Amino acid sequence: MTAGAFLAPSTSYASSHREAPLISGDPRADNTDTYAFVSPDKPDTVSIIANWYPFEEPNGGPNFYAWATHTRYTIKVDNNGDGVADVVYTWKFHNHYRDDANQFLYNTGVVNHLGDPTLNFYQTYNLTEREHGTTTTLLKNRIAAPSDVGPASMPDYQTLSNEAIHALPEGGQQWVGQADDPFFLDLRVFDLLYGGDLSEAGQDTLDGYNVNVIALQVPKSDLALNGNATNNPVIGVWSTTEERATVGTKHVWRQVSRLGNPLVNEAVVPLKYKDAFNTISPVVDHTIAPVVAKVKDPIVPKLVQAIYGIPAPATPRNDLVEIFLTGICKTCGPIQADLNSQLINKGVAASKFVPSDELRLNMSVPPAAQPDRMGVIGGDNAGFPNGRRLTDDVIDIALQVMEGAATNGPVAALAAGDGVNANDKAFATTFPYVALPHDTSVNQTAHALPAPFGDGGDGGGFGGHRVPIAAASLSAALVLMAMAVLARRRRSITI
Repeated sequence: MTAGAFLAPSTSYASSHREAPLISGDPRADNTDTYAFVSPDKPDTVSIIANWYPFEEPNGGPNFYAWATHTRYTIKVDNNGDGVADVVYTWKFHNHYRDDANQFLYNTGVVNHLGDPTLNFYQTYNLTEREHGTTTTLLKNRIAAPSDVGPASMPDYQTLSNEAIHALPEGGQQWVGQADDPFFLDLRVFDLLYGGDLSEAGQDTLDGYNVNVIALQVPKSDLALNGNATNNPVIGVWSTTEERATVGTKHVWRQVSRLGNPLVNEAVVPLKYKDAFNTISPVVDHTIAPVVAKVKDPIVPKLVQAIYGIPAPATPRNDLVEIFLTGICKTCGPIQADLNSQLINKGVAASKFVPSDELRLNMSVPPAAQPDRMGVIGGDNAGFPNGRRLTDDVIDIALQVMEGAATNGPVAALAAGDGVNANDKAFATTFPYVALPHDTSVNQTAHALPAPFGDGGDGGGFGGHRVPIAAASLSAALVLMAMAVLARRRRSITI
């Protein structure tokens, strides 16, 4: 099959990623971010976190944010560098209603524990692991932590979250639930790189929003080639969403979403290929000429040069090939360091290695005592692009990397980046590390409403003066009116 055939558009199975054009059909399949890092509090393990369903507004009831059924959510690990997953963890979800005939509510009262009957809608899942052609069920019929309805319904979401952590039979643990979106950035980057003068930077676009999260923590030996994390410390990680489709008379699983390295599809892959890129496996990445061409000759530095006058580095960008496709090693390209390519593993045959988009992690690099948000280019080899921690500022790192920082050092003129240097909520220090979900509306501004009576010549109100009514006051007034009506009705039927 030709590279063009691999990237042929397919509206039936196109991804709903925010970075791809066909994004609105199924947000539950939208795989937003993938993280992989040596667990800071349990350094003999690796934690992998994958997120779905972007821009969850906390007050988005009454149905809130369920995982999709007839869908497989996966975390995949390649430990020998051939672009094929050697270890695959798969989650499948099922819906449950305690009363869907007489209730429309997500919960019918206060929910203090996952098993409370007041949780009217809940989801269970099965977790399987496939390795060496054998599939093993690790967990069955476990309850996922629900969407956080709010402080009245779920006054102690921390307890619900803790109850959703489950030990794995071979060591480690996993968790499924809702959390604050851990990705922090100013998405005004797409407005001509922050207005052409960085005047529009500094606002965390994802502040206040939640995501659905799967978090996995397993011993390093479970992921390493031949189970030997000492000789084979480097792994490649990505997550996917697969939806069931009908082809003729057969039911098949089709990949519709994929996330390895952050920002590859957003900032490297051209529009024409974004949706199709999400449907392919890493094993064929190196055969897709249009994508490889944009790694070697990326678009972003040309935009920076055109808008800010900072010269784009010379091409071909073999430093970016290392960062995004091969991992960093002395024999891989111009970056003279052995960091996170599977070619470092003693058990890997160079003849079987293929360049591919994977989030590569060297498990032998210990967690940093004082993590630097700029990761490797900030002198912290435990951070991105060696895996990805929740605190890594991938927008600022990627911008510097695109400008050649991996070989020439950081570009001082872009040191401020997007002006968002940390998440809006502090991360936890223990598994699953993500912050608890927001439970208040993203829009907290009390807007002034026009006066309800006429226009007095300067915009309305009594005698020509507009009378602003805060939304909260209006709500209170409506409540008082409703109470008065209810009181009159009660008096009218008193015997």
